[in-house]
Amino acid sequence: MLQVLSSAWALLLGVGLLMLGNGLQGTLLGVRGDIEGYSTFVMSIVMSGYFVGLLFGSWMAPGMIRRVGHVRVFAALASLISAVMILYPALTSPVVWVIGRLIVGFCFSGVYVTAESWLNNAADNENRGKALSLYMMVMMAGLVSAQAFLLIGDPADYLPFVIASIVVSISVAPILLSISPTPAFDTAKRMTMRELLEATPLGCVGMFLMGGMFSAIFGMSPVYATSAGLDLQQTSLFVAFFFIGPLVTQYPLGWVSDRMDRRQLIIIIAGLAGLTSLLAMTLSNQFALLLGAAFVIGGAINPLYSIILAHSNDYLDHDDMASASGGLVFINGLGASTGPLIIGWLMGEHILGPGGFFLFLAVLLGSLVCFALYRSTQRKTLPVEETGAMAMMIPTSSPVAVEWGQEYVIETELEEQDSAEPAT
Repeated sequence: MLQVLSSAWALLLGVGLLMLGNGLQGTLLGVRGDIEGYSTFVMSIVMSGYFVGLLFGSWMAPGMIRRVGHVRVFAALASLISAVMILYPALTSPVVWVIGRLIVGFCFSGVYVTAESWLNNAADNENRGKALSLYMMVMMAGLVSAQAFLLIGDPADYLPFVIASIVVSISVAPILLSISPTPAFDTAKRMTMRELLEATPLGCVGMFLMGGMFSAIFGMSPVYATSAGLDLQQTSLFVAFFFIGPLVTQYPLGWVSDRMDRRQLIIIIAGLAGLTSLLAMTLSNQFALLLGAAFVIGGAINPLYSIILAHSNDYLDHDDMASASGGLVFINGLGASTGPLIIGWLMGEHILGPGGFFLFLAVLLGSLVCFALYRSTQRKTLPVEETGAMAMMIPTSSPVAVEWGQEYVIETELEEQDSAEPAT
């Protein structure tokens, strides 16, 4: 771990600051939209823009990196993100906000691809898993910390948006001042969607549903909070608890995932989170219980992403794992792009109101349970000793990070096979 920190501290610091700015701008827009009087459906369009940009960026970023290099791409995209964050309070128009979110999503996708390929290059076979875990923890910690900054200044004013912009601008400094070498860039050829669906139906359906769930949490939780009448401090805590949950549950659930049938674990976790979501529909007036629900739901959804990826790997050959990652991330992005729009409609005052937020999560989690149960009847369960390790991931991971995780899984499995072979 110290070796990873010594070789990639600048990158990790920059990523942490970027995620702080990203988490802050998303929550700020949710609160500011309520101040401006925008409907929940209008805000859902604004929030979905980020995920559409993220989807397109994941396809275009590799080409940009090959043309001009990691450092220039990182610096240019981070600077553009910073500029857009300043424009949000200056041009309070839904159209401008949608365009801004598209740009920010596109830029963050490129930033993720750059950072993850850089950090992967800094790791070796012995510390790849630790480097990946550290990177994901830094990202999640940045999202949690961002919610505390919401309380600095009035969201109706410029100051909070200026702070978000400054944080993103500062994130570039440790990267540009770093003397770490930049890596050559390459990505695996992707499997076709048909091949991927045939290899891992639960992985494909699960990734689509996970995209909708994460976009609900990341994009629409502050919109729910303002619609439910939570004040600024309560909104900050509510959103933060969605990301505090996985910091606590990721490792325990990963440990269990390596020791039992992953389909059964998916059913149990998704079922518990789904029931919690249904219960949370009635908790808007009981803030302490609402925080508990956010903790449980967030603590289930983020690890589920990693578990579904691990389940997919169980039915893929080593040669196909890296090529499958791009398709799985793309499917996740499709779900994320549509999620906020559906929630925004459900949360309309003439439909379900704020409770539509949790109903959406409950329906998607219930759908995951039902499909996992169905798949349990269609394919024989693999013995636990034949399943691979689980790599820690979060739904914001780019195809590069997922490929990186696949490399770690393959290396771990090969090491286990070598150690199991009798000496000759």
